Amino acid sequence: MKKTQNVTIKGTKDGLTLHLSDTCSYDELKKELDRKLSNSSRVQEEQQLLSVKVKVGNRYLTKEQAEELKDLIRQKRNLIVDDLETNVITKEEAERLRQETEIVPVAKVIRSGQVLEITGDLLLVGDVNPGGTVKATGNIFIMGALKGIAHAGSGGNKEAVIAASVMKPSQLRISDCINRAPEEVPEDENRVMECAYISDNQQIVVDRLQVLMKKRPSLTRFEGGL
Repeated sequence: MKKTQNVTIKGTKDGLTLHLSDTCSYDELKKELDRKLSNSSRVQEEQQLLSVKVKVGNRYLTKEQAEELKDLIRQKRNLIVDDLETNVITKEEAERLRQETEIVPVAKVIRSGQVLEITGDLLLVGDVNPGGTVKATGNIFIMGALKGIAHAGSGGNKEAVIAASVMKPSQLRISDCINRAPEEVPEDENRVMECAYISDNQQIVVDRLQVLMKKRPSLTRFEGGL
């Protein structure tokens, strides 16, 4: 019967990719990895430095184990660890991701001097008055008038957007990009819901809501249809 390989080494144009089995014990994996890398490094002693990507599949590694594997690889003469990829995340990481993608509904008016700050996407049913501020790590959707400050993608997400039924902000901010409102905004009773996003030239652009279908297709989280 052929023995299963716990470590598979594949060469790529960028270096090496190590596929590590997630079904054997950690000690078995470490021993086989050390043996195979030692054999490989003897052949490649005179070659230039190689970048190594490590894929461990569904194996959970503690921080100590991950560092141990990286150190084992780094000990070889010409190998540099570029990335260690796992399909497993901790409960804390899963909760953080859930919060970052959650839509948080709030029904209130944000008055002058008030600040509403949330983790995730904000759905505000109400107005943001002049002097008021709304801030979210994700997108901001306002079913009302935006006349104050809105800061989307506050954690650095440049793909975040701001949408409002009435877009008359004193300041728009997405990630680290800022767009101040013009001195005078012409009145338009027929104005429809508008959106703001970071364009390809890294500037905040205010446009019709319909453009988001093309600019940010990932906003549509539900697939399928009738």
